[in-house]
Amino acid sequence: MTQPHSHIATMAPYALAQMAPPPGKALVSLAQNESLRPPSPLVIKAAAEALADGAAYPDPDWTALRHALADLHGIAADQILCGNGSLDLIGCLMRVYAGPQRSVLMPAHSYPFFRTASEMAGAAVVTAPEQEETVCVDTLLAAVAPETSLVCVANPGNPTGTRIPKSELLRLRAGLRDDVLLIIDEAYGEYCDDDKTRCWDMVEDGGCVVLRTFSKAYGMAGFRVGWGLFPAAVAAQLRKVMNPNNVPHASQVAAAAALGDQAYMRETCQITGTLRDAAHGTLQRAGFDVVPSHTNFLLIRFDSAELAQEVEAALIAEGIFLRRQQGAGLPHALRMTMGPETATRAAIARLIQWKTGGVV
Repeated sequence: MTQPHSHIATMAPYALAQMAPPPGKALVSLAQNESLRPPSPLVIKAAAEALADGAAYPDPDWTALRHALADLHGIAADQILCGNGSLDLIGCLMRVYAGPQRSVLMPAHSYPFFRTASEMAGAAVVTAPEQEETVCVDTLLAAVAPETSLVCVANPGNPTGTRIPKSELLRLRAGLRDDVLLIIDEAYGEYCDDDKTRCWDMVEDGGCVVLRTFSKAYGMAGFRVGWGLFPAAVAAQLRKVMNPNNVPHASQVAAAAALGDQAYMRETCQITGTLRDAAHGTLQRAGFDVVPSHTNFLLIRFDSAELAQEVEAALIAEGIFLRRQQGAGLPHALRMTMGPETATRAAIARLIQWKTGGVV
């Protein structure tokens, strides 16, 4: 059943709070899953140079960017679509494949925008239980109904940080009807990428879409560039509802430049993973219930929603912003992004202080 939660609504308090940190307090915002460092210097240089072409409309086919993505990943350029962030592409998919008399199936603690986009398209939302905040293929398959048109899985998940192996995604796809489209959102894919986890080949059979973004590992959230690999028939349908000028020229040029500096992106992932794992260990030793993560954030669980809200309020009073996860069905949990090391360690210190003394 549809729950009264909205991705947009759950973001609003944080946007407002970030505008007004407590008097005398330095702002520490670890609520948005942004990169802990700026994009590659090549990105900044390319974007600055592209501003001179600002009088012209952007390339509606993202030609240079698509071919750079195809070359890097060994995939077909003509099956790539780019969007104003991956949210743009998710919204287009919902407009085409969801709608009244249809339902969209997703894990219980899925990326909240899946729900928002489904509801905006007029579709019913159905959720399947997870196991230890991890996607469960068996419960998803059991929840498929005649009206199911889409199944959405973020892998790794947001806000959980957990992931399932490719073998489980293959089992999920095999268990779905041919007329059900599987969306695999890999916004955090670069943090755990290897040859065994990549899912590009799952698109070949026509029943799967794989999405990615430049917002996370590439540190380009402000540029708004998402992309995906689509079956040809799906791509043709999406083109009918897409804004042809969805990705600005400077953003296209910047994203292509980012692809040319894989060493920088990999270093960002390594720095993030080291900080994340250290934070996980520190918090766990201090008595916190922390979910193992494959992303740039940690999910911290508390005994109740009331306790999570108390901790959140205590941190906000100190100018530290995490994200409570009521919009994803986890009101007893806070999500902490791995920001710059000093800010992240400050947040951890405040959490431990609360744990040991009950106050911050």
